[in-house]
Amino acid sequence: MAAHPVILVAPVFSTLANLGFQLRRTVFVLEQKVPAEEEVDADDLTAIHMVALLEGEVAGVLRIVRRPEHLKIGRVAVDTAFRGRGIAGAMMKRVLGDYADEAGGRFFLTAQTDKVGLYERFGFKVFGQEFIDAGIPHLAMKTY
Repeated sequence: MAAHPVILVAPVFSTLANLGFQLRRTVFVLEQKVPAEEEVDADDLTAIHMVALLEGEVAGVLRIVRRPEHLKIGRVAVDTAFRGRGIAGAMMKRVLGDYADEAGGRFFLTAQTDKVGLYERFGFKVFGQEFIDAGIPHLAMKTY
């Protein structure tokens, strides 16, 4: 039987959040070649940061940014060693369950185009045209 990740909210300056930031840097800056100055932004100071732990390791990370019109999910990343094991899906399930009342069912994200299927499984719908962000094709998606 496969182990399930433990998903925790990590305060922004905590050791756990810093490990999450390290994973983001590895995935986005080193692996996907996103410019470092674009990967971290002012929203990181006020965002809700979630970290998924599996087998004693930081396996995944995401953040939630509060906006007046919706909650924006972003910076979803899974360590290469844990991909294909449902980490991103488990994090999404936690966010959508824990924050549905606050969001009023209104969640937004911009998905790398090849990841759209993951978010569609959680009720997200594509809107608008494909665009390039940090050199990577993306589509905007929302639940409303």
